[in-house]
Amino acid sequence: MPLVLYDLAGADEEARFSPYCWRIKMALRHKGLAWREVPWRFTDKDAIVFSGSKTVPVLVDGTRSLSDSWTIARYLDEHYPEPSLLGGPLGEAHALFIRLWSESTLHPLILRLILPDLYARLHPKDLDYFRSSREARFGKPLEQIASEPSTSLPAFRAALAPVRSVVRSQPYLGGARPSFADYIVFGALQWARVMSPLELLEPGDAVHAWRDRLLGEHDGYAARAPICQPRLDPSAR
Repeated sequence: MPLVLYDLAGADEEARFSPYCWRIKMALRHKGLAWREVPWRFTDKDAIVFSGSKTVPVLVDGTRSLSDSWTIARYLDEHYPEPSLLGGPLGEAHALFIRLWSESTLHPLILRLILPDLYARLHPKDLDYFRSSREARFGKPLEQIASEPSTSLPAFRAALAPVRSVVRSQPYLGGARPSFADYIVFGALQWARVMSPLELLEPGDAVHAWRDRLLGEHDGYAARAPICQPRLDPSAR
């Protein structure tokens, strides 16, 4: 039986945008595994209560359910070892650093840049939850969390300096082929690509070329992802 993945959807059910889910979808393609997707939204907590998680990704493999992208990646390497995602203990330690750096540095910068576009593309039933949860996290109204691209986009691009330095000298963070470390950073960029028209990367940037290589990986799987169209005026409250 194919695996089942609960995957975060926008107002358009086909537009899937979670950076954490993108990590796992790229990992599944990396492994050559088949899976069935179940579209999920922030307020669909009951649909995944069986997993013990309140967030996605949730992966179901037979009678076993797993949540958290890091846990899932390690599970996939243990149960479907070839080709490896993490590359053993040393690769796992490397990917852990990339994960923590991406989540603490890249994700907040991206969220502030795409927040109005993201909010405009959520399903209406998720709007109140998204507003209240993000305002509680940041301690300020949603409108004050967003940043002006003219001032914050350079800071985001500067934050990519470690990735840029690596992919100038080799095709991927994982070397000649992508690894889970690549999928972690790529997932963050794909989040923005699906939910916002703002181009985060400049043409000619080594990171732009690296992202394009990953868009083309696995028969262009990520490049074919539907782009979510706005269902709300971005200024809607």
